[in-house]
Amino acid sequence: MDEVFRALADASRRRLLDDLNARNGQTLRELSAGLAMTRQSVSKHLAVLEAANLVTTVRRGREKLHHLNPAPINAIAERWIDRYDRERVRALSDLRRALEREPMESPTFVYTTYINTTPQRLWAALTEPEFTRRYWGGVALRSDWQVGSPVLWQDAPDAEARDLGQHVLAAEPYRLLSYSWHGFGPEHAAHFGWSAEELAARQHERRSRVTFEITPYGGFVKLTVVHDDFDPDSEMYRAISGQLGDGGGWPELLASVKTLLETGEPLPDPVPAG
Repeated sequence: MDEVFRALADASRRRLLDDLNARNGQTLRELSAGLAMTRQSVSKHLAVLEAANLVTTVRRGREKLHHLNPAPINAIAERWIDRYDRERVRALSDLRRALEREPMESPTFVYTTYINTTPQRLWAALTEPEFTRRYWGGVALRSDWQVGSPVLWQDAPDAEARDLGQHVLAAEPYRLLSYSWHGFGPEHAAHFGWSAEELAARQHERRSRVTFEITPYGGFVKLTVVHDDFDPDSEMYRAISGQLGDGGGWPELLASVKTLLETGEPLPDPVPAG
């Protein structure tokens, strides 16, 4: 946390994080346009933020896109806010977002974490049913992980696997996994307290996709999760990023994966993403 606090101590770096929070996935040129400093200075500030894991980058063709990484900020919140009055802070934050929300482009969720494991074990955690069941709220993901194959959800060991319309888009063992994401169903309406009309409206959202990028990092593994291709102002985006109901989403799920691989036990009572 010391590196995170040092990175946040500079006003220009906080401005960069604010810019990424307003519009994620910007290039160095775009970020430099909003600051009264040279592009080289902005690059140095971004390097500090990357070193603190507050910013992560994703290559798209020739462009290097910068994304706000919420993992260190979530850790600070758990350390300093949970022990005080998290619900009041969350309510005020939700109110501010509702008042400030503007029409936006298709959002992208990017999350980077470092896990003390191997690419092989992390791949197993993402693809083997008995692994996924331990951190995905009892759900086992079943697939042969070949491009085009379905990704099935099995809610219990003796239950029939359900086809939610998800398919494998890319699979390179120990390096890259991507699949299409499911839509909302009755179980989500029950969880979030939606009416039948609210559920019907949200079921018209287009399918998104999630991609896991696995990179060796010394004795650790760097896991970057990119979830994109949402509708603008997507409710699914808010669900997977932990902004609906009691949180959860990818931040909680990935923390549980990390804990499982490093300690042998997942976080208690994990909440499914989405």
